[in-house]
Amino acid sequence: MIANYGFNATLTARPAMGDQLVDLLLTGLNEGSPGASEHCVVYLVSRSASSPDIVHVTEGWTSEEDHHRIFAGEAAQAIVAQIDGLLAKESEFTDYVPVHGKAAF
Repeated sequence: MIANYGFNATLTARPAMGDQLVDLLLTGLNEGSPGASEHCVVYLVSRSASSPDIVHVTEGWTSEEDHHRIFAGEAAQAIVAQIDGLLAKESEFTDYVPVHGKAAF
């Protein structure tokens, strides 16, 4: 499948909660979670090299509609609800339309 919609999110955890935030975000890859959906073709969780409490998430989806539909589901909303308690400030999002690239994990 090809990613036709995507976004980057920068999340800033409360001090010393970066590990918990990363662990929670990685549950998004578990069976039944948003990142395990066939419509999610890229799900990358990264940390800032300079601050362990800054976490970046890159996602690529088959379509914007698929992303919104999957994220409206119970599994995604449960993760989002837990994320809010770990954040020091509001997350920053940048959406995009993928053109071409490579992903190998």
